[in-house]
Amino acid sequence: MDYTAAHGGVGQQPTMRLRNSPVQGPDASQLFEDTSTIRPGTHGTGSYSNRHAGQQAGDFQGQSILSDPMSNLAMAYGSSLASQGREMVDKNLDRFIPISKLKYYFAVDTVYVGKKLGLLVFPYMHENWEVSYQQDTPVAPRFDINAPDLYIPSMGFITYVLVAGLAMGTQNRFSPELLGVQASSAFVWLIMEVLAVLLSLYLVTVNTDLTTIDLLAFSGYKYVGMIVGVVAGLLFGRLGYYLSLLWCCAAIFVFMIRTLRLKLLSEAAAEGKLVRGAQNQLRMYLTMSIAGAQPLFMYWLTYHLIR
Repeated sequence: MDYTAAHGGVGQQPTMRLRNSPVQGPDASQLFEDTSTIRPGTHGTGSYSNRHAGQQAGDFQGQSILSDPMSNLAMAYGSSLASQGREMVDKNLDRFIPISKLKYYFAVDTVYVGKKLGLLVFPYMHENWEVSYQQDTPVAPRFDINAPDLYIPSMGFITYVLVAGLAMGTQNRFSPELLGVQASSAFVWLIMEVLAVLLSLYLVTVNTDLTTIDLLAFSGYKYVGMIVGVVAGLLFGRLGYYLSLLWCCAAIFVFMIRTLRLKLLSEAAAEGKLVRGAQNQLRMYLTMSIAGAQPLFMYWLTYHLIR
């Protein structure tokens, strides 16, 4: 049997293709849509067109809302309400907390702070205790050592709390709660002292230019002596504490007497004469009471810190 005849002759070759080659011809069809050319995150041209059209529609709606007269009127009304509310808050805040006046009490410099601390510790050689004025307005504290300030009292209060924490730490009884109680009690005593002085001035009907901030400043100067006493107690023991505190108590007493005497007797000092009688005695007693209360507070707030 001829080999060529059995396989259909020489001219007929069998149809052959590679295993992985695609099927060609008009009858060959793909079972699935070729999506290899579509980028990830897209869903075809139709979905992109719809999304782009939706974005344009949203932009058009936003522009129409902004161009609406009612929307513009509402925005203008809201901004006016906000500005009126801000002005009201500033006015009420300045009435209860005079921010403009507080700037005066913090107008200090390094020279003033150094001289004022020296005056608080050694006031015996100072002669002129009157506050300087310029066109019926007291000059800034940095130009007048007699002017009251709030920088030294505020820094003194913070330093006192820190020194109290240090003293408690050396005695192995420090805790944040105990330090908070110490700071709160000192602050409450300060507020009570100022309120008591204001009530006394009201009852005595003293015509003075002392303000509440002035009283707060003068009452806060005692923290300087308290710090000196506690630090001396930590370095030299109880003897150093009592000696330094005694010196600072005498110094603050003299300072308060010479300062408040002019403030409480400002009406008589302006007339150039000394007012006699019951009214003058009440003023002098009030001055002595305020000055004498400073050493008591100094000892009360520091004696438990030295053991």
